[in-house]
Amino acid sequence: MGSKFGSWNFTDTEYITEPLIPLCIVGAGVVAVVLIKRYTSGGVCRSTARLEGKTVVITGANTGIGKETAIDLAKRGARVILACRDMEKGSQALKEVCDASGSPHNVALYHLDLASLKSVRKCADEILKSEDKINILINNAGVMMCPYTKTEDGFEMQFGTNHLGHFLFTHLLLDRIKTSAPSRIVNVSSVAHSFGKMNFEDLMSEKKYNSITAYGQSKLANILFTRELARKLEGTGVTVYALHPGAVKTELARHTVFDSQIFKFLFFPLIWLLWKNSWQGAQTSIYCAVAEELEGISGKYYSDCAEKKTSRLAQNDDDARKLWEISEKLVGMKS
Repeated sequence: MGSKFGSWNFTDTEYITEPLIPLCIVGAGVVAVVLIKRYTSGGVCRSTARLEGKTVVITGANTGIGKETAIDLAKRGARVILACRDMEKGSQALKEVCDASGSPHNVALYHLDLASLKSVRKCADEILKSEDKINILINNAGVMMCPYTKTEDGFEMQFGTNHLGHFLFTHLLLDRIKTSAPSRIVNVSSVAHSFGKMNFEDLMSEKKYNSITAYGQSKLANILFTRELARKLEGTGVTVYALHPGAVKTELARHTVFDSQIFKFLFFPLIWLLWKNSWQGAQTSIYCAVAEELEGISGKYYSDCAEKKTSRLAQNDDDARKLWEISEKLVGMKS
């Protein structure tokens, strides 16, 4: 016979606890989902730095993390230059950034097609004519895992857009960035660099093309460019950073299976759980642009607002120098 307290028989607790088991399982599941979502949402830039009197140039600012970065920096008081390929979306972004900042006179839009060296030169020339300083350059635009196509100048699209276009754009603005020091250059790379390899024998993937491999190579090039540029800019007051924004739901994935309606329908819960939104994806770009603790630090790689280790190949300074020299020739720069 079980023990009793008043009219309560403690052996009866089994009838109470059994219905609670499913509730406990559901509760544990909810807690797990919340914790996973919090983890995958990534770090948040906590800096309250103000940017009055500073000028920021952001490529690909018409959508996604580029637009969110522009909105944040405009709210901090910066003059923000949107350099965009799609001028219709760029105009919409311009309005959003103006509305968010409350300073429409402090936001400007320029056309920039990184798949055209002519467009890159024209955009840089227009910016230099209108802006007397550039304190922050954020090389954000890019393409991802697209079918094999070539840029206007005959380069493989991902390498030409993600690396060579930004390589030339940065070079053309560099003197103005130097005279605006202390200043920063932020290159948006990806964790995809870890499966990239610099195929110097076939940089344009003419012998064999794999969209994933080509994307990884272009993102590895972003980091090698960051390392070599940081080395060349030592002592100038210009610091350089590379970053991985995280897995973000943006238009960048438009050429991948992740953007298909079937994938979205079947895996929506996982997409929601594991992917960041554009605001979350912009946090590390913002961090690299404004964080006070990064002053004087250059050539490093960040993710979730913290320094991270790159792949072994991304630490190869010989490859970084070789890539620089080849890139100079490809874009027609003088050494």
